[in-house]
Amino acid sequence: MKHALHIVSRRMQSGIALVLALWITVLLTVLASGFAFSMRSEALATRNAVSLARARALADGALERTAFELMRPQIADAWQPDGQPHRWNDADAAIVVTAVDEAARIDINAAPDALLKNLLIAVGGLDDTAATALVDAIGDWRDPDDLRRPSGAEAPEYRAANLKYVPANAPFETVEELGRVLGMTPAVFQRIAPLVTVYSRQPGINPATAGRSVLLALPNATAELVDAYIDQRTQALANHLAVPPFPPAQAYISGSIKVWRIRAEATLPDGVTFVREAVLRPSPDATRPLIALAWLEPSRSAAAPPLASNTR
Repeated sequence: MKHALHIVSRRMQSGIALVLALWITVLLTVLASGFAFSMRSEALATRNAVSLARARALADGALERTAFELMRPQIADAWQPDGQPHRWNDADAAIVVTAVDEAARIDINAAPDALLKNLLIAVGGLDDTAATALVDAIGDWRDPDDLRRPSGAEAPEYRAANLKYVPANAPFETVEELGRVLGMTPAVFQRIAPLVTVYSRQPGINPATAGRSVLLALPNATAELVDAYIDQRTQALANHLAVPPFPPAQAYISGSIKVWRIRAEATLPDGVTFVREAVLRPSPDATRPLIALAWLEPSRSAAAPPLASNTR
């Protein structure tokens, strides 16, 4: 009897040991799998970081090459800031760049009231009364005095609206500052922000490079006139001919200026993409031939600079 109990006890101990061994094996398997997954994730993160760094370097290099090409003497094959895309491959990476002069956008510091008002109506979606009030508020923000325009807003109006800031009474330093003007809604700002600038210092626009929405902001411009002009402009550029004039722009025209908005996009075979956008101005200083007015990192889906061949 005693011998039989001893045998049963040994079998029970063996069973428990087997169960413990199985649990330990399962635990080690889970730990090993977790470690392997963690290492794989870290490896993927490292690889993505390396790819992103490479794409960034390629985009920055492409942007600098574009600036160099734009600064070359005006020979037959010189690049022009006309919005036409330039594409090439750098090893296994695909590069595409576009450049336009900054007069393709409306300068919110220099544009006359009529142009700003029509921009707010045609693109911003405001009615005549609301657009007039917002133009006055923009004017009050950027002018140096505290005199309120008829429908504008100076410091007392901002305080009455419980805002913790007042107009700068100075030119806008950035486009984003426009969003602080009393009466400017996020929806209106989002619509017009890609079409305006603070860098051209021109009262008008360059219709040869302006996008469709900018052209529609011109007083007396209609969708039919703009679409017909874009077709003519696209054909002229494709045939290396002079871009025709756009009659509605005659009162608000600016020629091409040497302030360029360049957008460079680099895409690697693994799908990693980096976009660099910059506003550059040439300098007569040989030690600093280019001045960066803006150095941006927009998302790939962000609106690109206006192209001369804008689609409708």
